[in-house]
Formats: sequence, structure tokens, C-alpha cells
Amino acid sequence: QKAFELFKISAEQGYSEAQSSLGIMYAEGIGVKKNYIEAIKWFISSAKQNNSNGEYNLGKMYATGSGVNHNLQEAIKWYTLSGEKGNIKSQFELGEIYSDREGIQKDYQEAIKWYLLSANEGHMKSQAKLGYIFFEGVGVGRNYKKGVHWYRLAAEQGDTVSQSKLGKYYSEGKGVLKSYKQAIKWNSLSAEKGDAEAQCNLAEIYAKGQ
Repeated sequence: QKAFELFKISAEQGYSEAQSSLGIMYAEGIGVKKNYIEAIKWFISSAKQNNSNGEYNLGKMYATGSGVNHNLQEAIKWYTLSGEKGNIKSQFELGEIYSDREGIQKDYQEAIKWYLLSANEGHMKSQAKLGYIFFEGVGVGRNYKKGVHWYRLAAEQGDTVSQSKLGKYYSEGKGVLKSYKQAIKWNSLSAEKGDAEAQCNLAEIYAKGQ
């Protein structure tokens, strides 16, 4: 409640970051009753001042159809303005839209461009997506080493699926030198969090007597 009051005072004075934060509180019902119309009003105020978080949040409302008609073109517009300012959340969402969003023509080169921008700044989900794209050759030439590189970065940040994939590739020697020690390490980290594939991978390693 106190945070809401302070954000509101600051937002009403025109501070763009507070306007974006206030919009989030209205959108999620934090300290105030959920109100998408108010949320959008504040996101627009923030975005009009070129605030990348305001632009991202406005894009998200259009992408999800929250309080406005679902409009991916409008979402792309705001995500792009935000992403060009270095907002890694917007960059990731653009990667998602261009690689796998119904209603938008797939453009893997554009998707990879945006994933790379956010992945290079440490965005875990973008790193995991790049791991998948390069390892499976989705829209690009298959490259196991690049795939493993990105899976490893995501796995080191705790991404469960990436840990499982890395464990599997160590046991198969795909993109890395075969190492059951590393396979057990990464599969164990993932299996402890309930990942079924990692649990199966571990069982197969132990069944072989490794």
C-alpha cells in the first residue's frame, strides 16, 4: 500500500519510471484493485517519455490482450522501441514472437538477433533458446558446439531444462567430449528439481554401471 502511494505521487509528477511501476501495480493488483485501464494509462505516459520499461509493459499488454485488443503488431512496435534501448525483456519477447508466434511470419534471423542481444547480457531464457536453436538447427545450420555453449550459460544460471540437455550431451559426447562425471553433475542438478528427462538420463547412466 505504501509503495503504491509513493509510486502514485512520483508518477503524477511525471517521473517515467514511477509511471511504469505504478502501471504494474494496477495491472497485477498490487496494493490496489486490479485495473487494466489505469495500468495502460500509466504505461502510455511512461512510454511517451521513451522509458524502456514503460514501452516493454505496454507491449506486453498488447501481446496478451490485457485491457486492449490483442495486437501483435502493436506489441512488436513497443517491444522494438524498448529493445533498441537495451531492454533484455523486450529483446527476449521479440525473439519469441519472430520464432514462434501465431499470426506473425517466422523470421529466425530476426529472432536470433534479438535473442543474442539479451543472451549476451545474461538473459537465461534467451540463452536456453539459443541453445535449442543452434543444437537443433532451427532456421540456421545445426551447430552442436554453439548449442552447448548457450545451454551451458543457461544451465550455470540454474535453467532446469538446459542442465538436463547439457547432462544428456555429455553422456552422448555431442558438442563436448564425452564425460559421465559431467553428465551426472548436470543431470543431478536438474533431476533434483523434478525434471523427468534428467531423472531418466541419470537412470540410464547408472544402469550402464557408470
